[in-house]
Amino acid sequence: MKLSTYALSAVAAAALTGLSTTATAQTEIQWWHAMGGANGERVDKIAADFNATQSDYKVVPAYKGNYTETMTAAVAAFRANEQPHIVQVFEVGTATMMAAKGAVYPITELMADANKDFDQSVYLPAVVSYYQTSDGDLLSMPFNSSTPVLWYNKDAFEKAGIGAPPKTWDELNAAAQKLLDSGMTCGYSFGWQSWVMIENYGAWHNLPMGTEENGFAGLDTEFTFNNEAVVNRLQSIADSQASGLFKYGGRRGDSLSLFTSGECGMWMNSSAYYGSIKDQAKFTFGQTMLPLDTDVADAAQNSIIGGATLWVLRGHDQGDYAGVADFMNYLSTPEVQAWWHQETGYVPITTAASTLSAEQGFYDANPGTDTAIKELSLNAPTPNSRGLRFGNFVQVRDIINEEMEALWAGKATAQQAMDTAVERGNALLRKFESANN
Repeated sequence: MKLSTYALSAVAAAALTGLSTTATAQTEIQWWHAMGGANGERVDKIAADFNATQSDYKVVPAYKGNYTETMTAAVAAFRANEQPHIVQVFEVGTATMMAAKGAVYPITELMADANKDFDQSVYLPAVVSYYQTSDGDLLSMPFNSSTPVLWYNKDAFEKAGIGAPPKTWDELNAAAQKLLDSGMTCGYSFGWQSWVMIENYGAWHNLPMGTEENGFAGLDTEFTFNNEAVVNRLQSIADSQASGLFKYGGRRGDSLSLFTSGECGMWMNSSAYYGSIKDQAKFTFGQTMLPLDTDVADAAQNSIIGGATLWVLRGHDQGDYAGVADFMNYLSTPEVQAWWHQETGYVPITTAASTLSAEQGFYDANPGTDTAIKELSLNAPTPNSRGLRFGNFVQVRDIINEEMEALWAGKATAQQAMDTAVERGNALLRKFESANN
């Protein structure tokens, strides 16, 4: 079912649920986001399709730059009393948003105040648990959630005689060597290296990244990712650069071109690169689960999400928030989420949306596109694999990137790099604790 078709049925639903009588015709709801390019156009479509379902509210999306720029702009706007109703914030900004006293209108509270039906059980546990309080209340609305997967070049695998995608790190290195033997110059790379190789590596192997349940249980948390498992894996990767097994391609998604150009046969990064890889790659590609480090665990636990959620900011007329609540419910409908998932590679945030995608034949026609869902749903999240809630983590990620780059450049060992990252990161945690305790 297309979104435009769904809009027709949503009109009837809106009439049944009713909208706030305090709302005036075409009350504007400002939505600041960080989705550029094609995804920005998709955001515009979602807003336009919602606007077509009713006449009381008009959601107005506005691109405000990357994730960091968008969050910074929203905080500054709130201080100037010029804040939007909704702002998209990436997952590592959660603790910062929670510390913005009086600024945030939690989703659970919003829905109750607006008298809207709201069932948190419909959301994927690994998605919703990241943004819940200790009491189970939802702070922000999941929107574009993703998780890292292992992308691989099927054509290159066939040429190299690799029968199946690797399931373990030993198999990944063996596959990388076969790719080199077949004439390629790079076995694998990865992007968003803190997220993939520190945060998700820990969750995948049920290892804590920090104390206090990765920050969920208290602000007095300290980092522990300078552990033996992380250090050994990173050192092995660094040592493999000389032979070409691994090639570093930069922070965030900078290394995408190493994969889509055919230079590297494998790439670990977000499932949300599906659209970009589909557009850019001139070869048949696939995706599979992250490799298991069998020196660390006998089986994988679950991956954790990246991406962002939508935070509602206080300070507007109360009548506006009935429209915000309606929009949040609209975003969560199976039809909207299935469309968004199939277009982008982001994870459908509800089980109903993934079921609908399966019924529509999307996974049969595009094998492997349900990998991210399988990773997130592999097991019930533990305190080590629920997610992260560290203060100042945007800056901490920059520190981790700097120290990992020192490792790749041969300026530090993995132990030295991780010890320094932990020391510098803990200093930022203490600053956050002091300011917000």
